[in-house]
Amino acid sequence: MKIVKNTFNKIKKEIIKRIKTIKRDHLIKQYFKNNVLFLSFVVLMVINSTLLRFLCMHSIDNYLSFKAILADTTVVVFIGAFGYLFKPKNRFAYYMAFSIVLTAICMINSVYYTFYTSFASISMLSLTQYIGDVGDAVVENVLQLKDLVYLIAPIALIIVHIRLRKKNYYKKIEIKPERKKMTVKTLSAAGILLVLFLLTLTSLDVSRFFKQWNKEYIVMKFGIYIYQGNDVITSIQPKINSMFGYDKAKKNFNDYFENRNKYDGTNEYTNIFEGKNVVVIHGESMMSNAIGLTFNGQEVTPTLNKLANEGMYFSNFYSQVSVGTSSDSELTYNTSLMPTKSGTAFVSYSDREYVGIPDLLNEKGYYTFSMHANNADFWNRRAMHVNMGYQRFYAKADYEVSKENVIGLGLNDKEFFKQSLEKIEKINADNEKWYGLLIMLTNHTPFSEVDKYGEFDVSLKETKEDGTEVVYPYMEGTKLGNYFKSLHYADAALGEFIEGLDERGLLENTVFVLYGDHDARLPRKDYNLLYNYDKETNSVLSSEDPNYKEYDYYQYELGRKVPFIIWTKDMKGTELNFINTNAMGMYDVVPTLGNMLGFKNEYALGHDIYNIKENNIVVFPNGNWVNNKLYYNSQKAEYMPLVEEAISEEEINSNTEYTNKLLDVSNDIIVFNLLNKDKNKESGE
Repeated sequence: MKIVKNTFNKIKKEIIKRIKTIKRDHLIKQYFKNNVLFLSFVVLMVINSTLLRFLCMHSIDNYLSFKAILADTTVVVFIGAFGYLFKPKNRFAYYMAFSIVLTAICMINSVYYTFYTSFASISMLSLTQYIGDVGDAVVENVLQLKDLVYLIAPIALIIVHIRLRKKNYYKKIEIKPERKKMTVKTLSAAGILLVLFLLTLTSLDVSRFFKQWNKEYIVMKFGIYIYQGNDVITSIQPKINSMFGYDKAKKNFNDYFENRNKYDGTNEYTNIFEGKNVVVIHGESMMSNAIGLTFNGQEVTPTLNKLANEGMYFSNFYSQVSVGTSSDSELTYNTSLMPTKSGTAFVSYSDREYVGIPDLLNEKGYYTFSMHANNADFWNRRAMHVNMGYQRFYAKADYEVSKENVIGLGLNDKEFFKQSLEKIEKINADNEKWYGLLIMLTNHTPFSEVDKYGEFDVSLKETKEDGTEVVYPYMEGTKLGNYFKSLHYADAALGEFIEGLDERGLLENTVFVLYGDHDARLPRKDYNLLYNYDKETNSVLSSEDPNYKEYDYYQYELGRKVPFIIWTKDMKGTELNFINTNAMGMYDVVPTLGNMLGFKNEYALGHDIYNIKENNIVVFPNGNWVNNKLYYNSQKAEYMPLVEEAISEEEINSNTEYTNKLLDVSNDIIVFNLLNKDKNKESGE
C-alpha cells in the first residue's frame, strides 16, 4: 500500500507541475496575444535606435553595447505603458504618434552624424535658420539612403494595426478595469528594467553623462532616447545656471587662472611684428594634407606650398570646432576660448562680453575690419564681429554679386579678393596701421560645381614605353577628388590676392596670417582610396598588400589637421623661415600671435607655442586631446601613441583632468559672462 501511495503522490505532483506549466505557458501566450500593438511598438523603436548606433558608430564596443539596448528598451516600455490608459481602439493613435517622434529622433541624428560626426542637440534648433543657405550641401553631401531606413518602423506599425483591425482585435481584448492595472504593471516592468540598467553603469559613465561633452560615448552607453532627453535638460541648463550658478562658476574661474601655469614670459619672437599691418585669411575647409600633394606633377595648392616653404609653417596644427564649425573656429581664433557645450557661442551667447584680437589691437591704435561676401547674419556674424571688436564688417551688401560670379554659397573667392583689394587699398590710405580678417567661401562643401573650378585633373596618368598615355580614374568622381579641384581653385584665388597686395605695395609693412577653419568632413573611404589606389582594379588595395597604408579612425583624426602659417614678403631664408612641428591648437593663436604683435589676452586658454613648445596639449570639445606623444580618445579611454617611448597612466590621467577643467572653465566664461567688466564691478572685483 505504501508503494502505491508514493507512486500516486509522484503522479499527483507531476500532474500539478504540468498544469502549472501549461497555465504559465497559457498566460504568456495570452499576454503576447493581447498586447501585440504594444510589443510591436517596443520592438520596432528599439530596432530603430539600435540601427542608428550601428550605422553611425563603427566599433566593436558599440556593437556589443548591451547597455544602450537596455536603456532604449526602458524608455520605450515606459512610454508604451501609458498607451494602456486609452481604449484599445484608440491606442494605435498614441503609439503611432510616439513612433513618429522616436523615428524622427533617429532620422535627424542619422543625418546630423553624417555631417558633424556627432549627435544632434536641441540647442541647435536656433541654427535651422541657416539651412536654406547650405541646403544643397545637406542634400548632396549628407542625406543618404541609410537615413531613410528608420521609416520602416512606423510603416510596419501601420501594417500591424491594419491586420489587427481586420481581425476585430481591438473588440476582443481587455475590459475597462484592466487598463489602469496594465499601465501599473508595465510601468513596474519599466522600473525593473531601469534598475537593471543603473546597475550596469560605472562612475565614468555617470560622469560623462552629466558633462555631455562626448555625445558618442553617451549614446553608446545610454542609448539615443536617454541621450536626447538629457540633451534637452542640458540645453536649458545654461539659462538656469546663468541665474543661479554664477558664484560657483566665478570661484572656479578665479582659481583656474590663479593656479594655472601660463608659460608666461618673453622669447626671441616678442614684438617682432609690432606696429605692422596684418592680413588674416580664414581658409574655408583648408586642410594640411593637401599641402605638397600633386597629381601628375601638378600641385594641388601651389600658393599654400609657397607660403609654407617661405614662412613660419605650423605643420601640427588642429582646429578645435564643435557643431558651430566656421563660427567656432572664429571664436577660438579670436578669443582663445573653446566652443560651448551646448549651442554655439555666435548664436546662443552673442550678448556675452569677449576679449578678442581686434579689441586688443584697437587699444594699440589699429583700425580693425573683417570681410566676408556672405549674408551678414549667417552665423550671427553681424552681431559677433562687433562684439569681438571689429570696427567694420564688410558683408554681402558691400560687394557686387551677380549670377555669373557665384560659386556654391556665394561670391567666388577670386571676385571676393579682387573687390576686397580695392577696399583694403582705401583703408591703408586712411589709417596708419590696420588689421583685417578675410573669410573665404568657395571651398565650402559640397564641392560639386566642378565645371566652375577650372581644369585640374585628379586622375592618374602613365606613359607606356611606346609613348602612349594611359589614364586611370583614381580620384575622379569622388568627393575627395572634387574637394581637391575646389581647393585648387581657392588656392589660385589666394595667389592672385597676394599678387594684388604686392602690386599695390601693401605687403611692404604687412604680416600675412592664414588658418584653415576646419577639415572638409569627407568620408574616410575616400582617403583610403587616395593612399591605397590599385590602378589595375580601379579600387582600394587589399589590406594584405605590402604597399597598403593603414588609415583607421586615429589616422583619420590626425589627418584632420589644418594649416596655420605666418608669412611676410621678406621672410624667406631668414631665421623666421622654418616649420614648427609641435602640436598646436587654434586656441594657441592668440598668445602666440599676441607675443609677436605686442598684445596680450589675460584670459587666453591656449599658450604661446614658443614658450610651451613640446609640452603643449590640444584639447577638443568632445574631451579628446592630443600632444606630441599621443592622441587620446576619451570615448574609449584609449590612445594611439605617436612616439616609441613609454607613456605612464599618471600622465594620461593628468592631461585628461587638465582637459576637463579647461572645458569647464571655458564654458563657464561664456555661459556666465565672466569677462563682463560691469558685472565684475558689481561683485566687488
